[in-house]
Amino acid sequence: MKKLQKLMLALGLSTSLAYAGPNDVLHIYNWSGSLSDNIVKQFEQSCGCKVVQDYYGDNEEMLAKLAAGAKGYDMVFPSSFVVQAMTKQKLLQPLDHRQIPNLKNVAPAYLSPSYDPGNRYTIPTVLSLTSVGYNVEKLQQLGIDPTSWSVIFDPKVLQKLKGKVTVLDSSREVFAAALFYLGKDPNKATEADMRAARDVIKRAKPYWAAFSNASYLKQLAIGNIWVALGYSTEFFQASEDARLSKRRFHIGNVSQREGNELGVDTMAITASAKRPDLAHQFINFMLDGKHAAQLTNLNGATNPVSTAGAFFRADLKAHPVINPTPEQAGKWTVLRELTPAERRVLARMWTEVKVSR
Repeated sequence: MKKLQKLMLALGLSTSLAYAGPNDVLHIYNWSGSLSDNIVKQFEQSCGCKVVQDYYGDNEEMLAKLAAGAKGYDMVFPSSFVVQAMTKQKLLQPLDHRQIPNLKNVAPAYLSPSYDPGNRYTIPTVLSLTSVGYNVEKLQQLGIDPTSWSVIFDPKVLQKLKGKVTVLDSSREVFAAALFYLGKDPNKATEADMRAARDVIKRAKPYWAAFSNASYLKQLAIGNIWVALGYSTEFFQASEDARLSKRRFHIGNVSQREGNELGVDTMAITASAKRPDLAHQFINFMLDGKHAAQLTNLNGATNPVSTAGAFFRADLKAHPVINPTPEQAGKWTVLRELTPAERRVLARMWTEVKVSR
């Protein structure tokens, strides 16, 4: 009888151990291509767990899925402008900063943002600047300065670039850039400011080749366009593509002296997370400078982790957008969430822009 009890006990223990491994899984809902396989493997080794990822293409897709009640995700990576909507819908759980000692590595400029005071729910991870990417050699030949938004909005400058400029097909991004050009803060813009920005955009539009959210990376990399209003991470990829293809030109990316919009993707833990402990471990892991730098070396993102710069690729350490000085970064603005009334005004004016000739 005792032998049978010992055998049953042994079987019970072995069964419980068999079920322990699969439970140590961190389920991540993430942007496609955001994490390299190497980063994931390093974290799995450090935590003794497994990472399973599912992917989304934009914030709206992610938000709709979670709002509809999707379970099974421990972590998500929302952009700053949807964080407040997610917290209002109780889709995120508060972070335990005691489990994130590497939070001290985040540069003060990126802590306690307006969309999440005190970083109660989110920690920044990938920063992308809405800025100007350009064909270095062409603009040098034409004597055009890409460090001003005039390269996008001034008809006198655009006369030299007609048909060689694209801008994002995004009302918020284009209006924000036009407001910066006019010396206005997009977060404090009045309706009169918006009308002035609309008029600037309408005057510039005839010189633009297209509104483009996707093709501008390739078109810039092969030389079909010379200037684009887009995202710094996309310009990094265009630069890499041109370099690897051994083009006879280089793709540059600079911020504009009037100011720029800073897009922030964050790390957050879902309200329904089954393994918030692993999620906290992952956040802390990604705030280590060496690990954080791998994101920048992969996609050219500006990095909020102050200790990451030492591990950047040599050619990225002096890049004015990827590794900015505090003075440069001080002119970058994270856009706030618009009110319903402001969204209606923007939508109406964007329609006016699109139908104008």
